[in-house]
Amino acid sequence: MRKRIVLWGTGFVGKLVLAEIFRHPGFELVGVGVSDPAKVGRDAGELCGLAPVGVLATDDLNTLIALRPDAVVHYGPTAAHAEENIRVIGAFLSAGIDVCSTAMTPWVWPAMKQNPPSWIDPITEACAAGGASCFTTGIDPGFANDLFPMTLMGLCGEVHSVRAQEILDYSAYEGDYETEMGIGRPPEFQALLEIPDILIMSWGATVPMMAHAAGIELDEITTTWEKWVTDRPVKTAKGVVEPGHVAAIHFTIDGRLSGRTRIQLEHVNRVGPDSAPDWPRGTADDVYRVEIDGSPSIVQETAFRFTDGSGRDAATAGCLATGLRALNAVPAVNALPPGWVTALDLPLIPGKGTIR
Repeated sequence: MRKRIVLWGTGFVGKLVLAEIFRHPGFELVGVGVSDPAKVGRDAGELCGLAPVGVLATDDLNTLIALRPDAVVHYGPTAAHAEENIRVIGAFLSAGIDVCSTAMTPWVWPAMKQNPPSWIDPITEACAAGGASCFTTGIDPGFANDLFPMTLMGLCGEVHSVRAQEILDYSAYEGDYETEMGIGRPPEFQALLEIPDILIMSWGATVPMMAHAAGIELDEITTTWEKWVTDRPVKTAKGVVEPGHVAAIHFTIDGRLSGRTRIQLEHVNRVGPDSAPDWPRGTADDVYRVEIDGSPSIVQETAFRFTDGSGRDAATAGCLATGLRALNAVPAVNALPPGWVTALDLPLIPGKGTIR
């Protein structure tokens, strides 16, 4: 039986997933929610560049709730818009409709102490009121640094340390990396994520998750931050990073126990493949790596690509994988008891219906 789906949010990720739902045998799109008034009344097919399908977008939550879908796949804005995300997600949960989302990445591990109660309590109450479940995922934070490393840790007799890396070129990225990361800004500019508490809350949720899964309690979580300044212009999709400005950042989020880093998230984010030449690289461009020092030691490298001739880049492929992780999790989330859902609660999600 196909799962009846409402998709909320037709931004970059939402539009990618819409195109996949239409041809997926396991899901039926019954509604589309949008926050942009200009999209209200438009056909879902047209919103993702396809022929009309007869499902019109709306911003009316009650209309979507009345459809009684099996789940909402929610591709709303980031945690910078927490109040709006909580309003929308909470409304569906209170009505008894499960939600699988990619928006509030600190919810990848709701037990993280950096999550403010005002972000957690309303969703806990909504789940209880409606008897519904809420699952949040992503790529990083998300499956690249929770599902992947935790699965590999299960192949070890002992793990001395585990590192999950994101190594990406942001040249084609059009989001806000200037304010959040400081890329394109003078080196003296302090980016939002450069502030340790904000970095841990925004991108570090999987560190305490992995510690919990391994049965340990970390002594502390610390961070490091480095900048690389270009001496020549670097062209990007957003313009040019001028000489003397930051063209790469390198940060870590470190879960420490007994004076040692045992769990580490590491990011190397560049604009331009030649930037920061001495910093870590994968065996190919734009990869996610897991490195486990243990018995045995393990290295896994994952690359997301399109091979359909569309010319779409690796970042777009990763965004699609992010959205589809939430969609493909719907049947499993439907089968779980009400409440918060994390990667630790889910069974294997093999992608039923994907081979066809």
